[in-house]
Amino acid sequence: MAKQGLSTLSLHAGQKADPTTGARAVPIYQTTSYVFKSTEHAANLFALKEFGNIYTRLMNPTTDVFEQRIAAIEGGTGALAVASGQSAITYALLSITRLGDEIVSANNLYGGTYQLFNNTLPKLGRTVKFVDSGNPDAFKRAITPKTRAIYAETIGNPKLDVPDFEALAKIAHDAGIPFVVDNTVGVGLVKRSISAPIFSRIPRPSTSAATAPRWAASSSTPAASNGTTGSFRNSPSRIQATTASCTGTR
Repeated sequence: MAKQGLSTLSLHAGQKADPTTGARAVPIYQTTSYVFKSTEHAANLFALKEFGNIYTRLMNPTTDVFEQRIAAIEGGTGALAVASGQSAITYALLSITRLGDEIVSANNLYGGTYQLFNNTLPKLGRTVKFVDSGNPDAFKRAITPKTRAIYAETIGNPKLDVPDFEALAKIAHDAGIPFVVDNTVGVGLVKRSISAPIFSRIPRPSTSAATAPRWAASSSTPAASNGTTGSFRNSPSRIQATTASCTGTR
């Protein structure tokens, strides 16, 4: 099969036509609950031993199509759909930080994101350092042993500036931390932030168990999304992708 382009992915990724009716449009599943084939089937679903729907608060077939579609458009390994872009950003950053951790962020941000970083995250024990979005060296200088991520927007709001992604990705990779990108403005249209060569597999600096970043301790941290896409799956020597892309309406 030929590689699907952006237009095809935007219309059809993540969906199979209804096998009974042949309907092309994605159905809106309004159910809250799902039927289990047996008590064993239910037990396996809740134990995450097999894939399937448990409860709409956790998963829904309509939402699943959206998540797969966003991941395909952005070149990610998976996606998580949430209610807003601010939720996506919060999920992405809280999943890789703990109390006392720091984030280095570009200073040219959407106003809601700035308020989240400047006022809300400090209340949750996270410190965000704002640096000149056009100066990669400023990002590098702001990194400390407590830094857990670099954050920027694909196209800055409101200046419409574009950061030096290659330089910022290298700085993040060299520090062994994720590069989190808000790709709201350019989803699917600008450089695919996750599948781009600058985010491909790069060896992680060698670390001992005592010095390894806490976010690297988990074998798999799901990507967050609205859709935020990406993966923080880690192996002893490589980071498969050190970026998350936050897309959608803030």
